Amino acid sequence: MTHHDSAIQFQRIKVITAGICAVILAVGIARFSYTPFLPLMLNQTDLSLVNSGWLATFNYIGYLLGVVLVSFTNNLVFKFRFYQWCLVIAVLSTIAMGMTTELYGWVILRFIAGISGTAGVILSSGFVLSWLKHHQFKPELGLHFMGLGLGIAIPGSAVVLMNHFLPWDSQWIVMGLFGILFFIPAWFWIPQPQLTQHKTSQPLIEPPRSWMIKLILAYACAGVGYVVSATFIVAILEEMPQLSGKGDWIWVILGLAAAPACFLWDKVANKFGELNTLLLTYALQMVAVIMPVLSDSLITNLIAAAIFGGTFTGIVSLMLTFIGHKFPLNPAKAMARLTICYGTAQIIAPAAAGYLASYYGNYHVALWATGLVMLVGMGFLIAVKQDKFTRI
Repeated sequence: MTHHDSAIQFQRIKVITAGICAVILAVGIARFSYTPFLPLMLNQTDLSLVNSGWLATFNYIGYLLGVVLVSFTNNLVFKFRFYQWCLVIAVLSTIAMGMTTELYGWVILRFIAGISGTAGVILSSGFVLSWLKHHQFKPELGLHFMGLGLGIAIPGSAVVLMNHFLPWDSQWIVMGLFGILFFIPAWFWIPQPQLTQHKTSQPLIEPPRSWMIKLILAYACAGVGYVVSATFIVAILEEMPQLSGKGDWIWVILGLAAAPACFLWDKVANKFGELNTLLLTYALQMVAVIMPVLSDSLITNLIAAAIFGGTFTGIVSLMLTFIGHKFPLNPAKAMARLTICYGTAQIIAPAAAGYLASYYGNYHVALWATGLVMLVGMGFLIAVKQDKFTRI
């Protein structure tokens, strides 16, 4: 291997690491930290179940706004600057959560933290993949999405440790300062985007509108299935006498299961097809969502958490890969459309789940409803599979 080859390989490691760190910071810390912090906030502040759902909803509204903003601009300089501002917002909004007890202040902070999530899911992945393609490397989509699992496990482990020493407000501040460790490589190692043009002589056959609607509805159902458990799972488990004090550890296990999931599901999809694999992940996630209703056993809920963690990242990766194959000349736009619909579902579901939990006194009805939505999503996937266009 020449010196140049070694330098390029080292640069590749730095670029991929930057992308993973961006996901951990902008998604794991700025967005996902709310889940393990929620039980403490419910106990130590005046935050109610209903308002906890609304905080999650405003977080996803912010994320959706960021995705829409990015999807409607082709200005790469703006996208890169927006990415950098998102990293700053991710750190500052996390610290600021521990510096107020005003509900409206929390709403604003969760909203702008949601916007910062765009940097991790959409922008950093685009910059990393663009660099890899430009340097003739295989796109490492699975490696990038490893950041989702690590973004749960790493902050979750920090919360487990802090729970023994710090109140809720200090924990938010420490978590934000902890995020600086990921901010540095995410800021300095991410490559600036390069404008490339792809030419092809092959005719473009785009999916019909009806096909796209079915796929969008299927992905929206997955958004509901993901967000209810991702938002409330720690609070749900902490309510169970046998699991009190163990919810944070289960959240960490969920993240550890999510980290390698994309690699494993890619191998399954290569053998059995993307749609068949998606149906399997939907079915497993549905089971994982309702398992806490059926049992308060520690072992059962550990298994449920691992299944959920291993499926929600797989669904995202498989769905975006699948739509990319159907729009080979312009996959980014199709991915953005799916992401917008996925995000829209995440806006509605947390607030609805919060109301159901408040009305019934527990999360059981919310979880059963979420499982039903996942079943409906499987129906839409079957409709996509049977569509004539899918077999082209």
